[in-house]
Parts: sequence; structure tokens; C-alpha cells
Amino acid sequence: MKKEPNKGFKNRSFRNIALLILLIVVMFFIFRNPMFFSNEVEEYTMNEFMQHVEEGNIDNSEPLTVLGEDNTIEGRLTNGTSFTVSFLENYDVSQFLLQEGVPFKVDNQGQSIWVQILVGALPFIIMFGLIFFMMNQLQGGGSKVLQFGKSKARLANKNKKKRITFKDVAGVDEAVEELQEVEEFLENPNKFKAIGAKIPKGVLLYGPPGTGKTLLARAVAGEAGVPFFSISGSEFVEMFVGVGASRVRDLFAQAKASQPSIIFMDEIDAVGRHRGAGLGGGHDEREQTLNQLLVEMDGFDIDSTVILIAATNRPDILDPALLRPGRFDRQIVVDRPDLKGREGILKIHSKDKPLDKDINLQTIAKQTPGFTGADLANLFNEASLLAARRDKKKITMLEIEEAVERVIAGPEKKNRVISEKEKRIIAFHESGHAMLSYVLPNTDPIHKISIISRGKALGYVMALPEEDRFLKGKQEIIDNITQLLGGRVSEELNFDDVTSGAQNDLDRATKLARKMVTEFGMSKKLGPLTFKGEGEDEVFLGRDITSKPHYSDRVASLIDEEVHNFINNSYKKAKKILLENKESLTRLANKLMEKETLHREEVLDILSDVESHKEKQKDKEESKQKQ
Repeated sequence: MKKEPNKGFKNRSFRNIALLILLIVVMFFIFRNPMFFSNEVEEYTMNEFMQHVEEGNIDNSEPLTVLGEDNTIEGRLTNGTSFTVSFLENYDVSQFLLQEGVPFKVDNQGQSIWVQILVGALPFIIMFGLIFFMMNQLQGGGSKVLQFGKSKARLANKNKKKRITFKDVAGVDEAVEELQEVEEFLENPNKFKAIGAKIPKGVLLYGPPGTGKTLLARAVAGEAGVPFFSISGSEFVEMFVGVGASRVRDLFAQAKASQPSIIFMDEIDAVGRHRGAGLGGGHDEREQTLNQLLVEMDGFDIDSTVILIAATNRPDILDPALLRPGRFDRQIVVDRPDLKGREGILKIHSKDKPLDKDINLQTIAKQTPGFTGADLANLFNEASLLAARRDKKKITMLEIEEAVERVIAGPEKKNRVISEKEKRIIAFHESGHAMLSYVLPNTDPIHKISIISRGKALGYVMALPEEDRFLKGKQEIIDNITQLLGGRVSEELNFDDVTSGAQNDLDRATKLARKMVTEFGMSKKLGPLTFKGEGEDEVFLGRDITSKPHYSDRVASLIDEEVHNFINNSYKKAKKILLENKESLTRLANKLMEKETLHREEVLDILSDVESHKEKQKDKEESKQKQ
């Protein structure tokens, strides 16, 4: 049965109307209650009552009430005064009223004292019940008014049909091995205790976003033979003081009641941030939560068999007390996958997708250096969407390659209208990048050139490394800076003018040059030193904002001079190479204007007469192998 999209809104509207009606009824009962009447009730003797009857002062609009059980008469005078009269049990008051012609009614049952108390208290009971209901609604229902301090941790359900296990995780073999050991320790602690090993208190997973930290935790939950509690760091802190610390106590109390057990805390930096770096000093609500967490992880309770697994992509801002051995004993890096890891991840994500026979996962893995697990999952999802949009039954290499470009550079801007003049400038700009990427020995091989706009880029050169690299040499960085400046140099040589199109290239080149001087120690003038700012631990502005250099103004001037030299030398080098190969550059730009997109084979064919250091090196290696 299909659910109406506005059904929830209708339910909320109905609840609000019912709440308003209930409030009106309560107010009506309260103001009808005798306790709130403004007129006082007078008590008359029988003689005074008879005198008022004889003088005609009785209000006959409503009959008098004769209460037989209580021997009293209730009524009202013509001036609005309410009164009661007590009479003797043997006195026939009915005969007197009939003689005087005063209308009355007889109530022989009367009201018990408990009924009167209940009638008087009923409006207050309803009012307090209404307040309780409203507070409960504000807390999201479920009788949570007095449960602010209760933990919101979710217990993993092992009976789910679709569970993630370690078989569904690839590219992080070391992390899987460490977590399998933790799981084995919980399932068979005697094996480790027999040799004197202690159970680790905590495991911290850290690395860039999208590398699979939360996925690993889900796999542990799927594999674990023990209770698994999961919670986010942001779920501890609320607007009420002390709630975070209370929730930490409650979470560990639940875990200890089910021990051995595992707690997974995602984004722990929400509560584990360095103390003294926020408002309020040690009395800050977040810091109270962290203090309680520190106590629970390594306090007086030494017999606890609760393991805390936490994930973050900001380990640098965590409090040192949280990272010491005895709390987080294991700190596991979950980094971007290498070539083999990417191929394994692609196998998992392509398992349930119809792939064409021409698709080679190893080739795709080579084309996606630096991609995280989340990027690769998105890659196959984009390829599936493209295939479905084109009414294809299978995903082909064409969709995969386009998906790679979408992930790297963004979606294609088909409706962006570019004039012929600007199109020519973009073609020469990208050709300048491509020419230098082809000639320079330490740059990545060209995979594709395009002047079709994607995302913010008006054009792009896709260069992909042939293998994963973890170190960068000085000459490689200089070649990268030279290649980045190629677009700007090409514009200057061919149009005697420069445009704003090189803004991103200049920004990246300047940052690389500054890192060479200040972080990598690659400057001959300044030597093998680093020149990074030191933080002052300011509580209001944060340490990164208030960082100050710990070197003199003279050194700062030398840094600027060296950065300027690196950029200038690379600019001259780029200009020299492009001037020497201006004819080939023009030929490449014209072909790019004609076809808009050129692949590697086409580029190599156009630049066949250009001397490439990479090609020469390749020929040398081949000749050595033959010998």
C-alpha cells in the first residue's frame, strides 16, 4: 500500500487541533471550578432565609436545591449572592417552600466528600497531564521526558538477512587483520590470557573521508559474536548541562551489563577534541563528556571487557589523554587504497552489476589513482546511471570512462555557450599543459584532453600515473610546477595576452613551491629546515587561526624570494619548451578545436615529431632488456 506523502503532515495538524481543543476544555473546567468563583457563598440561618423569602429576595430564575442527605438548601439572591441554609432533620422545608411559592428541586443522594475532591482536582490533573504530554512531544515522544541522560546507542541486530562482513571489505587488509584479532580476543579470551596478554581497551580508526572506517565497523558488527553498540559522537552533547557525561555512563553501563561487548563511536572528534580549546575551560559541557569518557575507558574498573572502536578523519585535534596506551591501544590508519586494493574494491562494487565483457577492472584501477572506496562506489553508481539513461542492458567501458571524468572533474556542461575566440584560447591553454606533460620526464602520461566544460573547469588534461607513488622527488615537483604553468605560457605566446583561466593553475603551482621551501626543505639557500607556524592554543579563535611563524622577518623574505625563484625558473623552462615546439603546439590546438576531445593515441600521433624524455627513457629500458 502506497503511503500518502502528506500523511505525516495531516497527523501533525490533527494532533495540534486536538491539543488546542483539550486546552480550551481544561481552561473551561478551571474557571467553572467553585474554587475560582469570584462571589463568596453566604451561610444563612433558617430565620434569615425565611425573611429573604418573605421579602421576595430569592432569585427564582433557577430553582433552589434541597439536599436531603446534607439537610441544606443552596440558592442565589436577586443581587447575585450565593447562599446555603442548614435546617433541622425533622423540619419539613418542602412544605414551607410550596406555601411561599418558591421553585425548588430535591436531591436526596448528595455528593460524597471524595466526589467533591475529585471534581475540584480534575482540572488540575488534566492541566498537569497536558504539560507532561507537551514536554514528551518536544522530546520526540516515547516517554523521554526524564530520559535526557539515557544513551542513544543502537544495538546491532545479528538476525538481519543482509549483513556486512569482512568479505565485503577490500583495500584495507591490515585494518581487517587488526579487527579480526580484537574479535577473536572477545570470542576466546582464555587463549590470550594464558600467555599474559591483556585485552585492548580501544581501537582508533583514522584516515581520509571515504576510505571505509564506518564500513569496517559495520563488518565487525556483522562478524562479532558479542553485543555491538553503535553511536555517533555528536549524539552525546545536548543543550542541557551534564547530559553528555550521563549518556557516556549509561552507554558503558549497558555495554558492561552485556560484556564482553564492543562499542563503536563514529566521528569521535565531536567529543574528543583537545581540552582547553573551547569556551568555558574545564567546565565546558563537551569537556565534561570527554572527562567521563576517559574515566570509563581506563578508570578503576580493571575487569571490564568492553572494547571501544572509534573513527575519525581528524586525529590531530584529539586530546592526548585519549590517545595514550591504555585507552586507544591500537591506532589503525585506514588510508587510500593502492592499485591492488582498488581492484579488490571494484570487484566488490561490480558484483551485482551487469558488466560488458570488454571491461577490465585492473585497467579501471590504474585509471583511478587516489580514489577512495567511496569514490569507487560512486564511480560504478554513476556508470550504472549513465547506462540506464542510454537504455543499455550492460555497463560498457564508455560509461566507466565518462563516470571517471564525472567523479574527477564534475558533470559535463552541455548548455554552456562559448564563443569561438574563447574556445581557441582554451584549446591553446590545454595544449600547453599537454605538451609539457608529454615532454617533461617526471610528469604523468596523458590519458585525455578536452575543451568540453566540466564542473568549474572550461577544459582539462587528464594525466594518470602508471603506478602508485608514495614519495615525490624535487625534480618531479619542479616538473609538476612547470606543467601547471604551461597553460598560462601558451596563452602568452599565442595571443600576446593572458586570461583569468590560469587562476587555479597558478594557485596550485604557488602552493607546491611554498611547500618545497617551508615543509620539504628543498631550498639551497635555506637548507633542510621546515618553517611552519606554531599554534598559541587560543581558546576563542583556535590554534590554526592564531598560528604564528617562529622565524624572523629576514627568513620570511628569503622564503618569498625562493618561492619566487622556483616559479620564475619553471615559467622560463615552460616558455623555452613551448617556443621550440610551437608548430606542434598549434597543430595540437587546431585538432582539439576540431574534435573537442582527444585521447592518448591521437595526442601521441600529433606529437610524434616532438622529442620526449619519457619516450627516450622507455626506449633505453627496452634496449637493456633485449641485451
